[in-house]
Amino acid sequence: MRSKCYPQPWPQHGGEGDALLARLGISDNDALTDLSASLNPLGPPDWLGDWLARSLPLLTHYPDRQQQEAREALAHHHALDAAQVRVTNGGAEAIHLIAQAYRSKRALVIEPTFGEYARACELNGMEVRRLSLVGDDFRLDVDGLCQALVAVDVVFLCRPNNPTGTLVSCQAIETLLEHAEAANTLLVVDEAFIEFHGEQASLVDWVRRGAPLVLLRSLTKFYCLPGLRLGYLLAQPERVQQISGYQVAWSLNALAAALIPHLLNDQGYVERTLNWVSGERSRVGKNLRRLGYVVPEAHANFVLCRPGGVASPARGEAMLRQLVKHGFIARHTHTFAGLDGSWVRLALGLPATNDAWLAALAGAAE
Repeated sequence: MRSKCYPQPWPQHGGEGDALLARLGISDNDALTDLSASLNPLGPPDWLGDWLARSLPLLTHYPDRQQQEAREALAHHHALDAAQVRVTNGGAEAIHLIAQAYRSKRALVIEPTFGEYARACELNGMEVRRLSLVGDDFRLDVDGLCQALVAVDVVFLCRPNNPTGTLVSCQAIETLLEHAEAANTLLVVDEAFIEFHGEQASLVDWVRRGAPLVLLRSLTKFYCLPGLRLGYLLAQPERVQQISGYQVAWSLNALAAALIPHLLNDQGYVERTLNWVSGERSRVGKNLRRLGYVVPEAHANFVLCRPGGVASPARGEAMLRQLVKHGFIARHTHTFAGLDGSWVRLALGLPATNDAWLAALAGAAE
């Protein structure tokens, strides 16, 4: 008797190329360029290999549980006090720590967005409410959010948003923080991609002012170090202490902790990255629109797009297959609420790579 075959599930995150190909029923995995994980195509800083080799003796000692050197470096970088900083095992750990600190309370998640917010809340018995971004340009209904946050304890907002790449304005954030303070609600803003827009767009100044805010940051995407797991959160000292109480001992490994000051000091790498991304982001968006794709304004190192006309999961899957045919793996959107597979997210690469996948999509736009 033959067993029944079930389709493979859609992978939950980017960077899972084999799982995506299995879902599409494609077995050929030769020389595919992965555009599903939004990382810096410049690669890690040139000096990193030598630094890691010299730093291997750190592995023979336990890491500093208080993360003092790393926290002081980040505090100096953001003009904060070290008590306002906690380093985490990637941004995902910070999300789960906050959910633990607010266990069994009420959360509001702005969607479509990174799935770990809702997942972390649900794992900790929180009631999860949702508010959707509006239209094909994914606008935030600020008035609607101000009304909704009164009835919850914590709000999760991604800025720039993953996967849309859109950026809520500082003016809108100011309005939200005023309402959040009046309602005794915490606003958690994930700035994992903010470095690709520029530090001037960060909300760190509101942490300095004592706002009811937790900022989540990541060093792994900007510096192309996803395997190292480097994240941190910024907030008022008493809130940092509360959240840190749920962190397991030695959460951050010694190499990652020691690396942080060196990454922050490499201003040349930052300038090269911003020079690359600012030009490519604008150029790629214009070319996609010229081909007939719907593309919201992007502020990160990736673009979200779909064919013009009526949104369709079948047309989104056709885009994925067209890209695979020409050697590229993109991020599907079946696991993002409200996108339903009709859209595709593509990480920006160097110009030659971007030109190649733009050419591949030229025929799929019709």
